[in-house]
Amino acid sequence: MSKVILSLDGGGIRGAAATQFLSKVEQKMQSDHGKSIRDCVDFYAGTSTGSIIALALATTNLTMDQINNLYNYDTAQKIFSENRGWFEIDGLNAPKFEAKGKTQILKENLGNSKIGDVPDEKHVLAVTYAVEKRKPVVVKSTKKDYLNLYSYQVADASSAAPTYFPTKEIETQADSDELWLIDGGVIANNPTMCAITEAKRVWTQVPLSQIRVLSVGTGFMTRKINGPESKKWGGLQWMTKGHILAVLTDERIVAYQAMTIIEPGNYIRVNAKLQPQPGIAQAPDDAMDDVSRTNIRRLKKLGDFWFEQYGEAVVNLLMGTYKGPSLDRINPRSGRPIQQS
Repeated sequence: MSKVILSLDGGGIRGAAATQFLSKVEQKMQSDHGKSIRDCVDFYAGTSTGSIIALALATTNLTMDQINNLYNYDTAQKIFSENRGWFEIDGLNAPKFEAKGKTQILKENLGNSKIGDVPDEKHVLAVTYAVEKRKPVVVKSTKKDYLNLYSYQVADASSAAPTYFPTKEIETQADSDELWLIDGGVIANNPTMCAITEAKRVWTQVPLSQIRVLSVGTGFMTRKINGPESKKWGGLQWMTKGHILAVLTDERIVAYQAMTIIEPGNYIRVNAKLQPQPGIAQAPDDAMDDVSRTNIRRLKKLGDFWFEQYGEAVVNLLMGTYKGPSLDRINPRSGRPIQQS
């Protein structure tokens, strides 16, 4: 029996493009087949903002439309509430944003759901990184030590991006000491390979040829880094001019790996450069924290554009009826998905 993985990248407010796309996909599935995304997905994986979406789908009763509505201007203002402490400079010597707004929103919407609330025979994982232990921590329903963790706490930790939000503390049965966790994007902003690996470990009888993967990005940066000037940079300049976190969280190598090992026609990667191209007259800002009304509106339009380009193929992939090639990110010259050759 085949299995379906839904993998969701990190990217802060850019997750609005992913939720808009998935909301459109679900509307199409319901109108044409009477099915929801939950009916079709067996394994959810997320990093950072993607973990919020994955955990909401896997462990709560929130509809895809409700999850999409979380990515609105008013909510974003509460989450990205600037840290205004004395002598604290815009993420340089303190986190740029306070923690309480994000924690409150996550707790209100994910409620008392826990990792163990994922339905029988289905699974979820969220990627984080433990700074004190210097190791990745993949919180997953396949490990009993994590089952009693609240989903909102895991999402809060997975989205604690360094320089943007403070480190989060979580205690688990798997560790005798508390874990101090940051955004999983520093090691796997695209969690697809984590999901494929874990799925193979759990479903040993399911061959790789029977695994279908829908991997949804949040757009990727295109702004140029000044190569000659970068020779003179230290830590401060790499953070302010080189956008080092974005460099660390580049997702394209994972997309290449996943497309290489998954059977042709069983993989679709939804993503695009954040620049004007056919179908996108005005591209969203590539910053993870641009929560202006204009940028959120552009992110939603990006999700609509993705649905125009990928929607039918994705619905068929989820339903198990897709007969086309594997698809990769949008080619910015044509405005169409790149087909696996």
